[in-house]
Amino acid sequence: MWPVLFAEGDGILTRAVAAPTGLVGTLSRAGVTGWLMFPWRLEAGVRALVMKEPSDGTDRTEVREADEPRPGVGEVAIEVACAGVNFLDVMARRGDPGYAMAWPYVPGLEVAGTVRATGQGVDHVRVGQRVAAFTPAGGGLAEVALAPATLTVPVPDNVPLAVAAASPVMLTTAWLLLTHAARFSAGESVLMHSASGGVGGAVAQLVPVLGGGPRIGTVGRPEKVAAAQDSGYDVAFARRDEMAEAIRDAAGGGVDVVLDPLGTSMLDLDLAVAAPGGRIVLFGNATGGTPGPLPLAWIPTLATRVNTVVVLILVWSAEREFESAAVPPGDRGVGVGEPGGEEVRVVGPLAVSHLDGVWGDGDPG
Repeated sequence: MWPVLFAEGDGILTRAVAAPTGLVGTLSRAGVTGWLMFPWRLEAGVRALVMKEPSDGTDRTEVREADEPRPGVGEVAIEVACAGVNFLDVMARRGDPGYAMAWPYVPGLEVAGTVRATGQGVDHVRVGQRVAAFTPAGGGLAEVALAPATLTVPVPDNVPLAVAAASPVMLTTAWLLLTHAARFSAGESVLMHSASGGVGGAVAQLVPVLGGGPRIGTVGRPEKVAAAQDSGYDVAFARRDEMAEAIRDAAGGGVDVVLDPLGTSMLDLDLAVAAPGGRIVLFGNATGGTPGPLPLAWIPTLATRVNTVVVLILVWSAEREFESAAVPPGDRGVGVGEPGGEEVRVVGPLAVSHLDGVWGDGDPG
């Protein structure tokens, strides 16, 4: 028997039975017997990984209890089984503009799990259904995450949730870069900077599915070359001053599609290796800070090659694109393999991610 304290006095809990929602027991007080339930948690709450303020390390990151998020109109609450850890989370943690909307901040931009609740107007997923989602405001590294319904899609039964969790950001980004931005065609060669990262690994998987030719990658350090090759690149180079000729040779004379997440720092090389009719897609700014402008010195170069090279500066709305691109249907023939790059490592939602151990050099690949 356990004593139970009340404002009016005390009583005795004479019998207790464990239930999924809490401890249900018989309470005796002043000769009167009744039922009482003690919930396992006195208040509805969830655990989440919280970044308290910007930092280059993990010293201001902790797991803490938070109120359980409730879905509003057009939102889905997801019980998170797996969540992707991305270099974007590192950029948010170090305080790069535009990544953490407010502090404290719960990171995590892609999740997979089961629907816990739906808000008004949501009818394409149901409670208990397996889903993957892009969470553009963050919040994925928690027991329960909120996602816009437009960015939440069902996960086929034959796709593990750990794989699905790597799809909303990295795989979808790679798909859109190749098909929407670069207008990739069968047989074309691809040069991917930061090839050992998450987007790089996804590109390596998708190029052969789309009928592509040689896959060439560059990485930030020599020790990352093996990771790029393991993810599928035919040739990989550690970035150095003189490598344009080696890249052109690997591509058979010139590269058809260049995918560059490093701001404008590699654009001279991109122009030097691009084949006639090639496309250079600049996306992201992994090095942080303010992206460098397109220097005027490049204008004559572009003008003399106006019919041979198109430089694309990529900005798109994920809300418009994600629903059709994430977790591609089987009839498209896209085989989603196990996450292959460091950037798409899938972890349990409560793991304190020592991100500086993965990307301590500030380079996503």
